[in-house]
Amino acid sequence: MIHRSLRWRVALSYVGLFIVAMAGLNLFLSYFVRETYQSNLRSFLLNETRIVSLESARLWELTSNTGAWNDLADRYAGQLNARITIILPDGVVVGESNLPPQQLENHRGRPEVILALAGQEASESRYSATQREQMLYTAVPIRVNNQVIGVARLAVSLAEVDSNVATINSTFLAAALVTIAIIIIMAIILTNYTTLPLRRLTQTVLAMSRPAAFAEVDLSRLDEVGQLDLAFNRLATQLQTQITELSSERGKLEAVLASMADGVVIVGSDGSIELTNQAALRMFNTTTASAVSNSLVEMVRNHQLVEMWHKCQTSGEPQIVSFETSPDRLYLQGIVSPLAAHMPGNTLIILQDLTRMRRLEIIRRDFVSNVSHELRTPLASLKALTETLQEGALEDPPAARRFLLRMEHEIDNLTQLVQELLELSRIESGKVPLKQTLVTPCDLVAPAVERMLMQAERAGLRLVLACPPDLPRVQADRSRMEQVLVNLIHNAIKFTLPGGEIEISARREQNMVVFVVRDTGVGIAPEMLPRIFERFFKADRSRSGGGTGLGLSIARHLVEAHGGRIWAESEIGKGSTLYFSLPIQ
Repeated sequence: MIHRSLRWRVALSYVGLFIVAMAGLNLFLSYFVRETYQSNLRSFLLNETRIVSLESARLWELTSNTGAWNDLADRYAGQLNARITIILPDGVVVGESNLPPQQLENHRGRPEVILALAGQEASESRYSATQREQMLYTAVPIRVNNQVIGVARLAVSLAEVDSNVATINSTFLAAALVTIAIIIIMAIILTNYTTLPLRRLTQTVLAMSRPAAFAEVDLSRLDEVGQLDLAFNRLATQLQTQITELSSERGKLEAVLASMADGVVIVGSDGSIELTNQAALRMFNTTTASAVSNSLVEMVRNHQLVEMWHKCQTSGEPQIVSFETSPDRLYLQGIVSPLAAHMPGNTLIILQDLTRMRRLEIIRRDFVSNVSHELRTPLASLKALTETLQEGALEDPPAARRFLLRMEHEIDNLTQLVQELLELSRIESGKVPLKQTLVTPCDLVAPAVERMLMQAERAGLRLVLACPPDLPRVQADRSRMEQVLVNLIHNAIKFTLPGGEIEISARREQNMVVFVVRDTGVGIAPEMLPRIFERFFKADRSRSGGGTGLGLSIARHLVEAHGGRIWAESEIGKGSTLYFSLPIQ
């Protein structure tokens, strides 16, 4: 492209400068010629005007008749080829070569006349309304006995001057155009010759980025540019080798950083982000572009990590800090180490996501605490009953029988707790085989409702079944799904007051069948709702009826093992609704 070529830019620059210089010279010469021409013409007219002034004064001394001045104007106008006007001090024209004097207006206000009446010789260039063209006027006072008795004025048209100046300008412009054409040709030839080595060098440099083309570069020139070409070729070979090695190493580094689960951040001495990987970006919900352009403070927004970085910068020793991010609540461990050996002033931060481990630790701690609590209550009861029997209750058969029944009840609770713990452990570990078959939803709901009907009646509740017979079949383990429904119905019975109602239904939603257990019980607080499927969680221990708190957790695991989902909705004082879905086959 012309605008990107050095030779064209050089050539056009010189041509442009020459054109500007020629245009400026043309303007100057045009002005100079016009001014010179007018100056010479003005000097000539002043000399002639002086002659007319002297003749007018001599004629006045002879006749003292102003009428003779008109004849004088006519006589001299033909000889001088100029318009002659003789004016009295009051501005009245008494002599005029072109028109009768009486037809002319008073000339006292003319600039050149004013100066001449004041005793000065004057000249003026202006447009004449009478002649309708640009005129040059010269005026000389007519003196008799050192008194100004009138003004002699000559005027010539400047059309001839303009014509001569235009002719000169045209001649100069033609010569300038020819010269510019020659200059353009010479500029192109000279710049092409001058920039040829540079273009050769440019081809050599461009070939460095294309190894195949680089091998074809001509190095036959033996002058300084040829030596420069040779030096560039040697340098290019070394650079190409280094670039290939660096690209390979960079690719390995990027692959390692991208596959790391730990976050990596390199921070400069001023706190700006120099490098980061995808794991670190995910931890702080940011992108590469915004992270690299920001500082560590703006990226992590955590004062603990920033303080550890400052401490590492100050002490030069590695630092370790654990903190929690917001709003994702990730629990991270940051290891801050200086990179003084290889990158002085920079700091490496390794971020390890310990969220899962922490949650597992919390779950383990809560599990041990809950199991301990659930075991402690029946064991304490058993110990109290045995101590009571040992202290003499055995001698009272009715009391002893009553205590033994209480002990049997506590042992049953312990047995149920152990069985449910083992059942939950087997389900979570995937060791419980599911015998899935195609079954209609009503065949799953009806047996569970029938099993719980008697318990609902004893609690003074009404159990309602609403299951359309035309629902599509689902792939499910009949006994396990019946267990899920029994757990949900049992839970609804526990939290519904006498006189209430429990409705069990099923419906189709897209490619799923949704099972619903709705009660009119006491409801669940909104803050408790997300936790009801946790192990040992009891929304209201005062109304739990002695349950283990594992039923809903077992139900959740069984539903999820079938590829479904379980959830709940509730409103305090109006009841709760538990849902679970199974995919249609």
